Amino acid sequence: MPTPQQIVDFTEPPVPEGRSPFVRPQRVEPVEVVAYDERWPATAGELEARIRVALGARVLQLEHVGSTSVPGLPAKPVIDLDLTVADPEREEAWLPPLEAAGFELTVREPWWHGHRCLALDSPRANLHVFGPTSPEQYKHRVFRDWLRADAADRARYAEVKAGAARAATEAGETIMQYNARKAEVIQEIYRRAFRAAGLFD
Repeated sequence: MPTPQQIVDFTEPPVPEGRSPFVRPQRVEPVEVVAYDERWPATAGELEARIRVALGARVLQLEHVGSTSVPGLPAKPVIDLDLTVADPEREEAWLPPLEAAGFELTVREPWWHGHRCLALDSPRANLHVFGPTSPEQYKHRVFRDWLRADAADRARYAEVKAGAARAATEAGETIMQYNARKAEVIQEIYRRAFRAAGLFD
């Protein structure tokens, strides 16, 4: 398990020279943020069941995270899930069953907590894969649970998402660039969420 200091740290290592995290090139497409859909939790549950059938006991933890996991929060209509496996580097142990279940590997960045990301086109989903010592799953759950509980930050985040989506679409940007437009406010919200969780005073 990561330490509290690791959970609250946003330092990211640089991409090694000559490497790219993108297995599949990023798509440039309009960023669509829609009203919260009450069907999203059920869709996430169906995806979780599909993943558990594919991997069985190799699923150490599986969580619905991201904006679609927060009731009432507008979001891109893409389900985000965090999957914890024993060792992300041993792709042969978990990747082929997920590919057989319809997922496609899109991101591989072993220098950042062993992270992999797989995409599914129907229903649209991103599956983030980490190892047990990664702090990212903890970050995501703290952020999710804070937004579920705090109406003011939920409204603030909704406003920022809408503005970032408009600006990114008008500029013809990628999802990563859209995410960068939200980063400052996200970290503000994280600080409040971390403090409420007792991760710092």
